Amino acid sequence: MSDTSKRGFASMDEDKQREIASKGGHAAHEKGTAHEFTSEEAREAGRKGGEAVSQDREHMAEIGSKGGKSSHKGSKSKQENESADDNEEKGTRGGTPEQHSKAGKQSHKNK
Repeated sequence: MSDTSKRGFASMDEDKQREIASKGGHAAHEKGTAHEFTSEEAREAGRKGGEAVSQDREHMAEIGSKGGKSSHKGSKSKQENESADDNEEKGTRGGTPEQHSKAGKQSHKNK
């Protein structure tokens, strides 16, 4: 365990940090020195954030799996859903886990 100080902004709980940061933001706007993003700057920041998130393969696999399960639930009859649920438990829904992993790795090569 590292010997860290119990003082300073970084050691505060998140709510206290937000409160202090918010005050600084409001003050900067009142003073006229706050940065206002243009739509192009906001677009670029969003693109960079998306790239950073997509580098986390485990996270992307998790959200992809949730999306796939969600999109298939409402489109089938009850009997078809039960059959699909059985296949999911066996890891055979739409291919093996190894096939899914390989496909996921290949999809990131084109970016």
